[in-house]
Amino acid sequence: MKVTAKAHTNIALIKYWGKRDEGLILPTNNSLSVTLDGFFTTTSVEFKPDLTKDSFLLNDEEVEGEQSIRVTNFLNLVRELAQEEVYAEVKSINAVPTAAGFASSASGFAALAAASSKAIGLNLTDTELSRLTRQGSGSACRSIFGGFAEWLQGVEADGSDSYAVPIAPKEHWDIRVAAVVLSSKMKKVSSRSGMKRTVETSPFFKGWVESIPADLEGIKQGILDKDFEKVGEIAEANCLKMHATTLGANPPFTYWLDTTMAVMQTVQQLRSAGIPAYFTIDAGPNVKVLYLPEHEAKIQETLQHIPGVTEVKLSRVGQGITYLEDEELV
Repeated sequence: MKVTAKAHTNIALIKYWGKRDEGLILPTNNSLSVTLDGFFTTTSVEFKPDLTKDSFLLNDEEVEGEQSIRVTNFLNLVRELAQEEVYAEVKSINAVPTAAGFASSASGFAALAAASSKAIGLNLTDTELSRLTRQGSGSACRSIFGGFAEWLQGVEADGSDSYAVPIAPKEHWDIRVAAVVLSSKMKKVSSRSGMKRTVETSPFFKGWVESIPADLEGIKQGILDKDFEKVGEIAEANCLKMHATTLGANPPFTYWLDTTMAVMQTVQQLRSAGIPAYFTIDAGPNVKVLYLPEHEAKIQETLQHIPGVTEVKLSRVGQGITYLEDEELV
C-alpha cells in the first residue's frame, strides 16, 4: 500500500540543544515549539517485495550518501516494529531549505515516519508515532502535532518516556512567524555535530540546561494566557543562551552571519518603536520573527529591506500530520 503524508516544520521557542543518548536521540532538556504552516514536507512511501534495497527520491532527485543512510536506518526501525523485511520506495518533496536552520529534518522525518508506519500496516497512536519519529530526528517528534507542543526529555534509558505532547492546538492563538531567509546553503557545522561538540566541551552548557525549567514554566503559562510579550521575551532569551553555548565550545563556532545580527538589531528597533516583535534562531543563520497579525505589513516591509535578506516567508500556526488520499506529491 502506498501512503502519502504531509508534515510541517516546527520552530522551537524553548530550544533542544544537547543529547543524553546519541543513539536513541534522547535530549538533555525538555523543549517547546510552534508548528508552522509555511514550511512542510510531503512524502509517499510504498513497500515493494521486488525491491532489493530502499530507494529515496528528494525533490525528484535520487539521494545517496549520508541522507540516504539516515532514511534506511529509520526504515529499519519501522520494519523491526512491523516484523517485516520488505524494502521501500520513498519520494519526498521538501518545501524547506535543507540543512540551513529551517528544521527540514523535523518535517522530513515526521512525514517519513507517518507514511512509512501506515504503509507497512502499523496503526500507531500519536504518542507512539512521536516516539518513533524522535529516533530519526529529535525535533521531528514535535511535528506530529499542530499548534504548540512540548518534547519531554524523559528519564528512562530506553527512551520510552521521551516524546512530544500537545500544549495548545493551532486554533488557540493566532500568532505569526516571519522566516527571514539569509542563506539556503548547507551549513558548515551540522546540528548533530555542533550539539555534540557543545555538550562535550562548552563550559556554558551546564548553565544552559539548568535555566530550562524556569523558561518552560513561564512560556507555557504565557501561551495559555496569550501573553505575547512574555512568550516573546522568554523565547528570545532562550535562543541567545543556546547560541552562547556554541561560542564556549572547543573549537568555538557560530551559525550567525553578519545579516543575522542585522535582523536581530532590526527586531529590537521595532520593539523600541512600539511594535512587539521577537526573534528566535535555530542551528543556522536564518532568523524567525514572532509577531501579531495586526503588525504583519510593517514587519514584512521592514525585514525585506534589510541588506542580505533574500526572502521573508510568512507563516501562521500550522497543523500536525495529515494524510493525502490519491494525490500526487505537492
